[in-house]
Amino acid sequence: MKKKYGAKQIEENELEPIPFRYKEPKTLISFTCPEGTSVCPRSGFPDFWTAHIWLVPKNSIVELKSLKLYVNSYRDRAVYHEELPHLILQDLQKALKPSYLKIVMDYTRRGNIQTDVILEYKEPAYKGPEAPVWEVRRNFR
Repeated sequence: MKKKYGAKQIEENELEPIPFRYKEPKTLISFTCPEGTSVCPRSGFPDFWTAHIWLVPKNSIVELKSLKLYVNSYRDRAVYHEELPHLILQDLQKALKPSYLKIVMDYTRRGNIQTDVILEYKEPAYKGPEAPVWEVRRNFR
């Protein structure tokens, strides 16, 4: 069976850096990717999540379609909740080399467990804008 256009694009995706010339004032960029899915390595059940990404570029920003395709590339990948933000952080660091990067993975509750995973990277001696504090939701009923 021939792969559809979108499936081929997702399979061939690469995060695409775009030159960014504005050094000052430092620019805090926020992305919300609300339709993320991956697969639980243990059960094979789908995991649904929203990725919240904040970055301060040094020399590059990310082309948005490449980010969309990158996020969608996880839909059939088996990866634990706690590992996925590390993979995203590593890939964004490699592609963009930002001064600051924060990722919050906000998973849809499953099995009565709400999972949020928070990672933050700063260059040594970084002084500039940062993402807001993520309020972990403790009041679900």
